[in-house]
Amino acid sequence: MLAQRTIRNKTSATGVGLHTGKKAVLTLHPADPDTGIIFRRIDGDKVIEMPAQANMVGNTTLATTLEKDGYEISTIEHLMSALAGLGVDNCIIDCDGPEIPIMEGSSTRFVFLVQAAGIVEQNAVKKFIYVTKSVQVQRDDAVAKIKPYAGFRVSFGIEFDHPVYQKYPQTASIDFSQTSYIRQVSRARTFGLYKELEMLKANNRALGASLNNAIGVGEEDILNEGGLRFADEFVKHKMLDAIGDLYLLGHNLIGEYYGFKSGHELNNQLLRKIESENAFKIIEIDEIKDAPINYLKPISEEVA
Repeated sequence: MLAQRTIRNKTSATGVGLHTGKKAVLTLHPADPDTGIIFRRIDGDKVIEMPAQANMVGNTTLATTLEKDGYEISTIEHLMSALAGLGVDNCIIDCDGPEIPIMEGSSTRFVFLVQAAGIVEQNAVKKFIYVTKSVQVQRDDAVAKIKPYAGFRVSFGIEFDHPVYQKYPQTASIDFSQTSYIRQVSRARTFGLYKELEMLKANNRALGASLNNAIGVGEEDILNEGGLRFADEFVKHKMLDAIGDLYLLGHNLIGEYYGFKSGHELNNQLLRKIESENAFKIIEIDEIKDAPINYLKPISEEVA
């Protein structure tokens, strides 16, 4: 059988919140089979648990934010993307404030964090979300849709009316049965126009943003030393975000996602529509050779 996975050891990381600008401490714990991914605010009078589910998402402005009882945990998408990319089913994530640290703007530090903690297989069968029919949401010309597919394929298109963005690829498509999340997607950083940063900060957003944790787009070129990590980094980051948002369905996905100018809001609307239209079934896969997703190759044979 394909087994569920959790991390072997507790692990922590410290960084700054992209939007709060405040120090944030993150601690990941192993979790029992069928726990799923659960975020916890631990800085209040009591621990507030927020399961990583589509219906727990509140604010989607510039980030995906879980909300419960007046508490929130924002910017979860990069960590969720890393957990999805590594096939981690069960994990408890403690946060000492309202935002996950941005690290260096991609999911690669979270990938390293999880790999360093170790990934172990558990004595429970892994479950998958198998898309059974096409579902689409749209706002003006922005689209997010999903359809049945024998694997996990993500395609994305961006369109920014700015000369720097137009120097680089605007579309990308990856079939994850053919290549790996870590190699193709995890290093893609968040980005934005540098001239808009002051406006965002005036509105108490992006208070922790810098060229250390985001790609700064200037009037004529990329402002970061060394430029882009790869030519299609902009569109690959949008794919990274989408993979994290899709993991709020609760399991690794078997289907094909397409986004054009989509963001966290449309992605969450898509998840809710998939659920409301019952456009999926939960399945199990007996053998690793039958898994349509390349990144599910076992990392450890140890059973927790």
